[in-house]
Amino acid sequence: MRKMVLSILVDNTFGVLSRVAGLFSRRGYNIDSLTVGVTENSNFSRMTVVVTGDEQILDQIKKQLTKLEDVREIKELPPGQSVSRELILVKVAVTPAERQSVISIADIFRAKIVDVAPDSLMIELTGNEAKLAAFIELLEGYTIKEIARTGITGLSRGVGDMGEYIED
Repeated sequence: MRKMVLSILVDNTFGVLSRVAGLFSRRGYNIDSLTVGVTENSNFSRMTVVVTGDEQILDQIKKQLTKLEDVREIKELPPGQSVSRELILVKVAVTPAERQSVISIADIFRAKIVDVAPDSLMIELTGNEAKLAAFIELLEGYTIKEIARTGITGLSRGVGDMGEYIED
């Protein structure tokens, strides 16, 4: 089993997200992470989809996605040849005695404190999966009240892009 990150350029039309997600559900494939946003050309959106499976399943996913009418291009984002990031918000319960040590952990990871309450801190952190996992692991001695994650988004390194469709 391996994890695959796909960058998918799609038409920015009504129902495209439903059609892509429907392809996965109809075939019984799980989506580990899904992010969607408009590109530099408002006619197109970029989906970043993270899936896990054996080579046969991953190959089948790419082939099935290619058949969808709204899909313009699919690019795998392999580690080392791409940059992938995720944003998390973590709400940590803190006592006055714990507050400074949690702030120190956030500082080590260059995280931002985005909300302070008498009994909690909310921390924003952006990074790769390993960085986020290490941060959460260091918070294990504290009470994590809530975590919200955006899911992975990414682009391939260098000048190569999906620009053929964007420039239209």
